[in-house]
Amino acid sequence: MRAAYDAEQVRAAERPLLAELPDGVLMQRAATGLARRCAALLGTVYGARVVLLVGAGNNGGDALYAGQQLARRGARVDAVHAAERVHSAALEAFRAAGGRSVASSSDAVSDLLDTADLVVDGMLGIGGRGGLRDEQARLAGELAHRDAVVVAVDVPSGVDASTGAVDGAAVRADVTVTFGALKTGLVVSPGAEHAGLVEVVDVGLDLPAADVRLLDADDVAALSPPPSGGTDKYRRGVLGVAAGSEQYTGAAVMAVAGALRTGVGMVRYAGPSRPADLVRATWPEAVVTDVAQADGGAVTSVGRVQAWIVGSGLGSESDAEQVVQAVLDTDVPVLVDADGLAVLARRPELVGRRTAPTVLTPHAGEFARLVDRSREEVEAHRLAHVREAAARLSAIVLLKGATTLVAAPDGQVWANSVDTPYLATAGSGDVLSGVIGALLAAGVDAAPAAAAGAFLHGLAGVHAAARPAAPISAMDIADALPVAWRTVRG
Repeated sequence: MRAAYDAEQVRAAERPLLAELPDGVLMQRAATGLARRCAALLGTVYGARVVLLVGAGNNGGDALYAGQQLARRGARVDAVHAAERVHSAALEAFRAAGGRSVASSSDAVSDLLDTADLVVDGMLGIGGRGGLRDEQARLAGELAHRDAVVVAVDVPSGVDASTGAVDGAAVRADVTVTFGALKTGLVVSPGAEHAGLVEVVDVGLDLPAADVRLLDADDVAALSPPPSGGTDKYRRGVLGVAAGSEQYTGAAVMAVAGALRTGVGMVRYAGPSRPADLVRATWPEAVVTDVAQADGGAVTSVGRVQAWIVGSGLGSESDAEQVVQAVLDTDVPVLVDADGLAVLARRPELVGRRTAPTVLTPHAGEFARLVDRSREEVEAHRLAHVREAAARLSAIVLLKGATTLVAAPDGQVWANSVDTPYLATAGSGDVLSGVIGALLAAGVDAAPAAAAGAFLHGLAGVHAAARPAAPISAMDIADALPVAWRTVRG
């Protein structure tokens, strides 16, 4: 499991180290790691053209010291001053190694960027707030039209290191070399989309427990080990699925697919005749019960289950409300998606009165209605909003998007490390509901189940997209889930 930290947590970890080490040692460690990564990207350092965008803070100093090391190896290195004052000791060392400096207003800057092989962004660091100033914003815009590889120092300038928020212009890096710890803003959108490949350079920080984490394959495998000799279908979990309607039949098929492909012991499907017939035809292993549309009491009477998923394709608001309320009145974990979320936007008390865990899986538009905000506001500050919603609703909230976030009411957040744009296809969310529902039915705690489900779903999307026949559909993602499981289990 990887951990991500906000700016204040990193600064607090740096303070004792700065007090203990001789002046400048920590910056030299960072600069050496940065220079090594730049050299690897260049391949041949001698004769390469490197441009540094240098701000007033320590990130500018890191860039200058790294530039010094590259100049000593024969690169032509030019520093563009993006601030009136820069780190004086680093600038002196840089110039002593043959580095050259120009002001950002110089006519030479455009030519330097045109011919650069690599650009190092050291304009703003983890303390940057409120977006880039005019001259820095102009330089960030200049980079967008160049072919040079862009390496960000610690965090791309214009990205909030603690939240991933981007207020106006920001540098888009190919690689971000960050120091001491992974920064939260590098794994949360929109900042994550500016970071490129992220490499952490160890500088010796003693870090606290993190409240933003990223699962890896071993974590997911540990949450749901393969069946043992004494396992039966009931021990593996029985999942109830209340999805689909006479108008929207596919949601039922895809939600059941996600659950069965994840390895649930049994699925009990309850729904109207048309989606029920489709589930029977597609998944004969599912136990299917026909119920009248909107008959919530009949839905929850189909037999004992260890968890429910409800909401996808339930139809009109009144129909959906009857079923959602009945399922939420049960005493087992429940995942609510799609039409069910529209019900909760009107009646959040249905979640608040529950004692069993609840998982909500909105995309940004559904989330905006759920919390009465604009979609643009949600997308700009995803981390803050998902935390607030989880605390207010006393539920696990999975906010889908370029970076899927899972927040618990206590403030803990999991950022998905295997998101892929191939998941953006109709029915993909229904498959995700089935995946997470299967884990809930197997007894996995709600927050880790949601985080692990997002990981498996993303990995299945990656595998599905790797097949020769593209583009992919939601059922392709479901079909790739067994391969995803084999991957995480080694």
